[in-house]
Amino acid sequence: MFKKDDKKKLRKKRHLRVRKKIFGTSEIPRLAVYRSEKNIYAQVIDDIEGTTLVSASSLDKDFEGIGSNKEAAKVIGGIIAKRAIEKGINKVVFDRGGYIYHGRIQNLAEGAREAGLKF
Repeated sequence: MFKKDDKKKLRKKRHLRVRKKIFGTSEIPRLAVYRSEKNIYAQVIDDIEGTTLVSASSLDKDFEGIGSNKEAAKVIGGIIAKRAIEKGINKVVFDRGGYIYHGRIQNLAEGAREAGLKF
């Protein structure tokens, strides 16, 4: 009965453990990923200033398709990379958000790499 809450708590613990080591600066910001059941979100964050520099999600108006599959994740990765490169950001640190590097998270990272973002 409490399995879903336990999964969320475990992911939060993993994310905090990863965040101890990963930190974004203004030169090399952090690419943070969040996925829900229906959508996927990505943002490039400067942790020193505490600001989001660039963001993209499957809820954006220019995104067409279903937000809960691997193809959508790859498209969102390409969109976030294109927007970051337009702002002059070429290199980032990838923050998988406590999720396993598999499926939608992996496709988002591959889409960003293919669009020219380095990490």
